[in-house]
Amino acid sequence: MERFERAERLKRLPPYLFKEIDRKKAEVKARGVDIIDLGVGDPDLPTPPHIIEALKKAAEDPGNHRYPSYSGMGGFKEAVAEWYGRRFGVRLDPKSEVVSLIGSKEGIAHFPLAFIDPGDVALVPTPAYPVYHIATMFAGGESYFMPLVKENDFLPDLEAIPDDVAARARVMFINYPNNPTAAVADRAFFERVVAFAKEKDIIVCHDAAYTEMGYNGYQPPSFLEVPGAKDIGLEFHSLSKTYNMTGWRIGFAVGNPEAVDGLGAIKSNIDSGVFQAVQMAGIEAIAGDQSCVGEMRAVYTRRRDLMVEGLEAAGFRLRVPKATFYLWVEVPAGYTSARLATRLLEEAGLVVTPGNGFGEPGEGYFRIALTQNRQRLAEAIERLQKLNL
Repeated sequence: MERFERAERLKRLPPYLFKEIDRKKAEVKARGVDIIDLGVGDPDLPTPPHIIEALKKAAEDPGNHRYPSYSGMGGFKEAVAEWYGRRFGVRLDPKSEVVSLIGSKEGIAHFPLAFIDPGDVALVPTPAYPVYHIATMFAGGESYFMPLVKENDFLPDLEAIPDDVAARARVMFINYPNNPTAAVADRAFFERVVAFAKEKDIIVCHDAAYTEMGYNGYQPPSFLEVPGAKDIGLEFHSLSKTYNMTGWRIGFAVGNPEAVDGLGAIKSNIDSGVFQAVQMAGIEAIAGDQSCVGEMRAVYTRRRDLMVEGLEAAGFRLRVPKATFYLWVEVPAGYTSARLATRLLEEAGLVVTPGNGFGEPGEGYFRIALTQNRQRLAEAIERLQKLNL
C-alpha cells in the first residue's frame, strides 16, 4: 500500500500511452531482441548546425543567464510574427498575439486552466494526442469526444455535436495535419469551424505542429488564414518537428489576444519562460536559412514512399499521407489494435502504437512513425513480410 495517496485527478489518468509502450519494449529488449522502434514521433534527424551554433553563441552571453520574460523575448515574438506573414499571409501583433512556450505541449496543457471551470466542456477529437483530454480533466472540465473516422476523412462532424453540449463548451481542440491519423484539413473545413465557434462562442485551439511536414509540394494551411479565425482562435506551433528540436522545448501560441493573454497569465504563475539562448536559437531557426526544412521533407518523403510500398506489398491497407511523419494503418482482419501491436513486438521486434491507445475510434488501426533511417525501415518491412499476417 502506498504511503501517500494520490490526488483524484491522477487516479483518473489512464496509463500514459508511451510509458506503457516503453515498459513492454524494455521487457522484449531484455531478452536480447533487436528492437526497431516505430512508436514515438521523435525525429531521429539532428538539429541543423546553424541553429546549434546560434545556441552556443547565445549561451556564452551572461545576459541570457537570467530569468527570461515569461511571454517571450521581443525578438523571438517578432520573428514568429514575420514567419507567419511569410508562410501563411497571416498578420500578427508580436506584442499581443504571440506568446512563447516551453514546447507546444506545455501551452496546450496549460490553456484549459485559463478558460475552463469545473463543469465546462471541451470538444476533443478522438483518436488524438492524449494531452487535449488530460489538460481538460486537470482543469476540472469534461471532454466531449468528437470521433475522427475514415468515412468523414478523419474530420470531426460538427453537426453531430448536441446543442446542449455545444452550449456548455468553452474550448474546441483540433489538430491538422493530424496526429495520429495523418489526415489533413482544407480551408473549407476551417471555415466551418470558425462559423460554428462564432455561433456557439467557443475558443478554437488548433494544434498545428505538423504544418511544415507536407509532401510533394503540399503546404498545409494555417487555421488563422480563414477570415474571422483570429476572433475566436489560437494556434499552437512548435519548432520540434520542423527543425528537429524536440529536446530543446520551444514553441509558441498565436492568435486571439484575449486567449494569448489568458494563457500568458497562467504561465506567469507556473513557469519562468524559455531560456533566452534557446529563444535566440529559435530566431535563427525560423528567420534563417530554410533549406534544412526542405531537406527534412525530402528525407521523410523517401521514408514514406518506402514504407507505403512495403506495407501495401505485405497486404496492409492505408491512405498515403500528404503530411506528418506518421502512417495510419488498418490492422488485418481477425486482429485488434493491441493484439497486432503485441505480436509485432513479440515476434518481429517492431514497436508500433496501437490505435486504440489514442481513443476508442482508433481501434482497428496502428500508427507508424517514420523516425528510423531507410535501412532500418527496409528491415522492418522484411520482418513484417515474414510474419505472413
